[in-house]
Parts: sequence; structure tokens; C-alpha cells
Amino acid sequence: MKNDKNNNISGKINKVFPIINTGFSFKNLRYLPRWLVLSIDFTVVFVSIICTYFLLLGLRLEYIPKIDLGYGIVFWLVINIFFFWIFRTYSGIIRHSSFIDAIKLFFSQFSTFAVILVFNFIFLLFGKQKLFLTTGAFINTVLSFSVLFFYRIIVKQLFDHLFNEPTTTTTNRINAVIYGSDANAIAVANALLSETPKRFKLIGFIDKNNQNFTKRLLNLPIFKVKKNILNLMKTKNGEALIIADNSLTKEERILLVEQCIEFGIKVFTLPLVADWEDQSEISQKIKNIEINDLLERDPIVLDTQSILSKINKKTILVSGAAGSIGSEIVRQILSFNPEKIILLDQAETPLNSLSLEIIALKVPIEVINKIADIRNHEVLETIFQSHKPDVVFHAAAYKHVPMMEENPSQAIFTNVLGTKNIADLSYKYNVDRFILVSTDKAVNPSSIMGASKRIAEMYVQSKHFKHKKNNTVKFTKFITTRFGNVLGSNGSVVPLFTKQIQEGGPITITHPDIIRYFMTIPEACQLVLEACSMGEGGEIFIFDMGKPVRIIDLAKKMIQLAGFTPNKEIKIKIIGLRPGEKLYEELLNNSAKNITTHHEKIMIAIEVCDEFKIINQHVEELIQIASIGNLNQLVSKMKLIVPEYKSLNSVYNILDIDVKETTIYKNLDN
Repeated sequence: MKNDKNNNISGKINKVFPIINTGFSFKNLRYLPRWLVLSIDFTVVFVSIICTYFLLLGLRLEYIPKIDLGYGIVFWLVINIFFFWIFRTYSGIIRHSSFIDAIKLFFSQFSTFAVILVFNFIFLLFGKQKLFLTTGAFINTVLSFSVLFFYRIIVKQLFDHLFNEPTTTTTNRINAVIYGSDANAIAVANALLSETPKRFKLIGFIDKNNQNFTKRLLNLPIFKVKKNILNLMKTKNGEALIIADNSLTKEERILLVEQCIEFGIKVFTLPLVADWEDQSEISQKIKNIEINDLLERDPIVLDTQSILSKINKKTILVSGAAGSIGSEIVRQILSFNPEKIILLDQAETPLNSLSLEIIALKVPIEVINKIADIRNHEVLETIFQSHKPDVVFHAAAYKHVPMMEENPSQAIFTNVLGTKNIADLSYKYNVDRFILVSTDKAVNPSSIMGASKRIAEMYVQSKHFKHKKNNTVKFTKFITTRFGNVLGSNGSVVPLFTKQIQEGGPITITHPDIIRYFMTIPEACQLVLEACSMGEGGEIFIFDMGKPVRIIDLAKKMIQLAGFTPNKEIKIKIIGLRPGEKLYEELLNNSAKNITTHHEKIMIAIEVCDEFKIINQHVEELIQIASIGNLNQLVSKMKLIVPEYKSLNSVYNILDIDVKETTIYKNLDN
């Protein structure tokens, strides 16, 4: 009962005197709140005017007439507070005080002095005694400014030395050198020096041109690199290199990183200054160098006007929209202002995540989410009938090679039947452009997955040439894009290796000599959009994939970037080639040629294509066999359609003996 009574009294007191939230906590002191800064500034100004008064009084000078002393002090304080408010001198965080804060204080104080001079002049005009001695007002101004400025420096130093977390001791920090000495590097250094808790102990800067090694930046030395950076890092006991030099070429950056990781030096990078949305969070944007950063590839320059003309104010449908490629295509399409975008996928959760991501962008574009299976023609037709898309990006597919070796029928249903459904409906509902996202595994295929994608390419290409040959007035432009492995896509080696490293290894590799071409997801999707804009139909666009990468080298670099030593802390285990897997991928088949385009990274593969009537008949029969479930008969039919399809490391090797004999698939049992 007593407690209830006390609670009631407390509640009544809180109603009468609500709790004032000052924003100040000694328990978690991180900054001085504005009200406290303003109070200290007010006190400094008050003490300054008193000190000035008695200083001049000692010299037998009257700063303010005794009769007007009270009014004079109040007037001075009011004018100061007014200019504090005008210049917002109290709003800066004192622990991060800078030159700008000093400028604000200067203008606030000397504006006060200017007002005092004006009032003194007015008093003299009316034949009255000046309110303030001019010399005294100047001394008062200088004294106020000096104390206001220097107490901020003191507070800044106190915060730096007394209120850092225990984890910021020197022993827990990484000895780091910043590569660069320009404004970008200085901004990074300032951010790291003011960071709490501190991760790095900055040793100094490196000037790439070795021109400023006799000077200092932020009281830190600028080092001269004589032979290579490794000698310098060892001499200075450097543990990490932070790359902040914007002038480095891609080749110089890669060489620098590879030298460092080879000798166990950590490497960090960060975006350009122009990409920083909030410069107060620069230190948080410093990240470990990633394998994507080591791709020897130049930035892609897009013909944005051409792409804009194909997408702006149009209705776009993206199949497989929730996948790694499909979702990135969607993100990039959004910047070209389509009227409507239809997200088609059968994966509910990833599709929902993508939809929420687009909603958060608050773009004025209608987004339609459709959960549907591309194998279901009736459901797809309702979508085409309702929304009538202008452009279709077909990225839905089964892509895992070993998985499709075990499930050939599903590869046909999705990669062939699904493509056929969307291509047929695109033509029926007058879609302007249909872009098939294919793969380099369709070239001289060695797997079920690669062969199914090649059949899809053949169907799409022959369909275009059929309608073009018939001189149809308006027909869909069927375009195919073909590229290699994509870094970071679902199921690719990079996420797999990352997971294996986090688990302590081993990293599993199928063969020590296996090589692959790699692109980043944004790069691949940019080229898909470019191909969409330049295609006239019937082309198979292939992309410049750069230099091939040995997977074992990729694994070693990822281990080193994670701070480990290959085959010591993290083992590399060779497990043998998987069914259908090649040692290397190709972008052109044995009989194909390529021609260049106006874009240096895009070429057109010239491949022989049968008449649509023949391809269509083959596809219909293939789908029928897949429905029956006779796998040997199914694979034999695929080899008949795609003669260059030779199985590797697969149970279907035996079917390569006489694929030209049309009777072979009729007599084989499952």
C-alpha cells in the first residue's frame, strides 16, 4: 500500500513537472549537448566582459560608465546570444571541432563588435556618452573569441584522450599506412583519427610519385617507396595498407594488392569521395579488398540514350526476376524509368525481398509481382494478356550443371519448354524485344544444362528468322545474350569458397587446372541491357569476358584476403570433376565465327541455325520424351538436336558413340 501511494505521488509530480530530456548522460558521454555548449559560451562571454572591465579599470579607464554598467553587460550578452543563434556556434559537436567552427566563432564575435561600434556612433550623434569604450570593446571581443576557441580545443583533446573505449588501446589497433596523399587520403585519415572505437593506428602516408616525402600530413610522415612497398611495410612495422589513391589504375591496384596479400599484409579499400553519401561515416565505408576488386576489367560505358529509348515509359517483364541475374537486371532497368515492371518468378521469398527493396526506393514505377512457373503456358498467357509487355528479359532457368545431370527432364521442362512458352507468347502479344539470357555452357556443351540452353537458343533464333523470312509487318525481335560465370551469383564458387573459409576449410576444387571466365553481376546485366538496345533480332551476343581465371588461384587469393595462408590454416582439397563439367568454357562453338559491334565488349556469334519448322518439331518431340521419363532416350534426342554435345564425366558418355543414327534413342531403355 505504501509503494502504491508513493507511485501515485510520483505520477502526480511528473504531471506537474514533466521530466526534461536534456540528451546528456555522464554514463555514456559521447558529446556535449547544445544547451550545455550554449551555457558555457554564455559564461565565457560574461566572464570576458567582467575581466575586460576590471583590466581597464586598473589602467584608470572606464570601459562602461558605472551608471550604465548593468545595462551595458546585459546589452553585450544579448547581442552575443543573438549572433550565437545566427551563426549556430553551439550546434557543432565540440569533439569534432574544425576550422569551420573557428570561422563561425570569429564572425559571431566580430559581428557583436560591429554592432557595438554602430551603437556607440548613434549615441555620439545624439550628443550622449558612448556606451562602451571602443578599445575595451575590441579587447573584450578578442578575449571572448580566444577563450571560446581554446576551450573547444581543450574539450576536443579531452574527448580524444579520456573518453575513448578501452578497446582503442594501441595493442588492439592495426598499424596501418594510407596509400595516397591527396584530399581523398586526408579525409580518410581524419575519419580514422576521430573514429571510436579506433581500429587503426596510422603510421603515415605513401605518395605514389615520391614527391612529398620531406613533408608531413596531419603530423604524420609521408614515406618514400624506394624499391617496393613490402620493404617499407616491414621497416615501419606496417600490418595493413589502406588504398585511398584515386589516381591508381586498375593494373596498379591489382599489383599492389597481390604484393601485399602474398606477404600477409592486410589490404583495405573504400569508395571514391564522390560516392560518400555521409562524410561523417567515411571510416565505416573502409572495407577489406574483395575478389571482385581484383578482376582485371575496365569499367563499362553504356549507350544510355539508346537503352532509354527501348525502356523508357515501356512495360517490362523479367522472368527469373528474383534470381541473382534477374534481380540485377530489374535494379538497372529502374534507372531508365519504365512505366511498369512485371517481376515473374516462382520463388516467393526472394521475390518478396526484391519487391520490398524496390518499394523502399520510392520510384514512380508500377511494380507487379507474379508468382508463376514458366512451364505453365496458361498462367503465363493470363499475364501477357493482362499486361501486354513491350520488352521481355528471360532470365529464368535451371543452371546447376551436376543437378541437371541428375534431372534431365526438369532441365528440358524449364530451360526449353519454359523458354518456348515465353517466346511464343511474346510473339503472340506483339512484344517488341525478347532477350534470352544464356550461358557459355551452351557452346560445345558437355552437360545436360548446357545442351538445354543451346536448344533454347536455337529455338529463339530460328523463330526470329522464320518471321523475318515471312516478311511479317511487325514481329518480335528475338535476341540472345551469352556470357560466362558471374561472381557472387547464387551457387557460384565465390559464395561457396567464402562459406568454406568461414568454416575453417577445406576449400573444395574439382580439378587443379580448371579455368573459368568471370564477370561481376552488374557488369553482366549492363551488357545485357546494351545488347537489348543494339539488337535487331536473331543475334547471339557474346561478351568480352576478359582473361580466364584458374579456380585454384582464385581460391588462394580468397584465402589470403581472409588473412590466412593457403594449405596451412585453410586447406585446398581436389575432389575431381563433377558430371558434365569442363576444364574450360568456350564462347564460340567449333564452327562459329564472330563479328564486332560498336561496343568493344560485345560481339555477335555467327552460328548455323536450322529452319524453325525442324527445330520446333525436335523441341516438341523432346518435351514429349521428357514427359515420358525415358532419360537415355531424352539425352540421345538432345545429342541429335545439338551434334556438338559430348558428355563429359557423365553416365551419358556411352550415348556419344553414334548420335547420328536416328534409331539409337528408340531402342534404349532407361
